[in-house]
This record gives sequence, structure tokens and C-alpha cells, in this order.
Amino acid sequence: MNEPILVTGGTGTIGRRVVTLLHGAGHDVRVLSRRGGTDAPGIQHVVGDTHEGTGLDEAFAGASTVVHLAGGPKSDDVGARHVVQAAQRAGTSHLLLISVIGAGDVPIGYVRMKGETERIVRESGVPFTILRAAQLHSLLLPVASKLSSLRLAPRDVRLEPVDGEAVATRLAELALSGPSGRVADIAGPEVLTFADLVAQYNAHRGLTRRVMRMPVPGALGRAYRDGTNLASAPVDRMGSTWQQFLEGADPMTTARPDKAASGRAA
Repeated sequence: MNEPILVTGGTGTIGRRVVTLLHGAGHDVRVLSRRGGTDAPGIQHVVGDTHEGTGLDEAFAGASTVVHLAGGPKSDDVGARHVVQAAQRAGTSHLLLISVIGAGDVPIGYVRMKGETERIVRESGVPFTILRAAQLHSLLLPVASKLSSLRLAPRDVRLEPVDGEAVATRLAELALSGPSGRVADIAGPEVLTFADLVAQYNAHRGLTRRVMRMPVPGALGRAYRDGTNLASAPVDRMGSTWQQFLEGADPMTTARPDKAASGRAA
């Protein structure tokens, strides 16, 4: 039995893979989630909620390394404050936070909130690592599906879609490396426009649809044209391409574009 590594949000898409990687590397892992889970040798589940601040002291007890992946489109900063406070009480020696490229700079509520989340962690006094990641393939899939059905694509919007497996692998490495501050952003191997994403999606599905490119107005449009949402040097580019992801995706997620677009990503 060794000291556990705590993973908040360890039942999510990335979190499950991080837990598996850490456990496979010989570490006990404690998973904090709202609904709990089934324990296994070396993997313990604790019920708690970072947004509400419940169950955190039990989860943090005896875990000097914490991987904070729990979050959502709203009140991510509130959850970060609760996590930081629990880390301070527990004497956590390494808090690893996943964030998004462009945090605090792109004029979208969620991305601005992630910038505030980073600030909370940086100023907490808890030794930290922050990894900013590009958009996951799995999260862009329903977006591409919906745009395909609408036959629209935002103009001048470039993305660097990244494979979730690559992000999970990098997070596991960082969790075992000790506090490193803000590390190099992680992004996919290519920069694509939204029109590129939709075109490749359509080709993969055998669809012949003409896509109209619509301008993005205002400050958001300027931010996209300036590439504010793109990784800044240094950047680690790794993982599969968008095309490779599509080729390996579950056929049920790409078979019916209009239906797939209505699904909610984990």
C-alpha cells in the first residue's frame, strides 16, 4: 500500500484514463466524484463535489499529489477555490490542474473562467502544475456533426484538436514529476479550420455537402483571427490527427450526424 494520488473527476473521459495510467505505473489512486464508484485493489472511490465543497477533506487526507480534473461549463472557479482550500488544509505538496489554451484571453465565458481558475491555483501557495490543452477530438465530434447538418462553418476559426489519450498520458507524466508551474501547452499535430474539420467529417461519412463559411463578429472574431485560441510556444504536439480519430471512432457516433450532434460529451 502506498500513498494514494487523488484524482478529482476521475470518472470522466480523461479522468478514467489518468486513473488507469497511474495505477498501471504502480500507484494507489483515490477517485473523487459526485456518484462514487466500485473500488478495486489500489483504486478507492470517495463521494464528493468540488463545486459544493463536500467530501473534500476525506478525499485529500494522506494524498500529497492531487490531479484536479473535475469541472464543467459553469462555476469552475468556485470548484477550484474549494479544491485549493482543501489542499491548504491537507498540506498538499503538488496540485496539477488541467486548463484550456487561451485561458483568460479568449472572450468566451468558460475560457475566461478557466483563466480565473488558473489564477486561484497560482496564488494559493500550494505547489502546482498547470497544463493547458487544446480541444479534444471527442468534444469536437458532435460540433462537427451539427455543423455538417447545418451546412455551416465559422470563418477564420483555427483549431488544434488533440487526442484524449495523449492528454491523459501527459497528465499522468506530470502527476509523477512534481510541481512544474505552467508547462508547455499540449495540442494536436495539425492546425485546422472549422471548415477543414467539417470537410473531413463529411468525407469520412461519404457526405457531399457544400458548407457555407459564416463570419464570427465582434471581439470573439478578432480573437480567432489573431489566433488567441492557439497554443503559444513552447507547445507539445502529439497524438493522432483528426482524420485518424475519425477513422478509429465508434461507428455509432458518426453514422447519423443529426443524432450524434445532440449527444452530451462526458
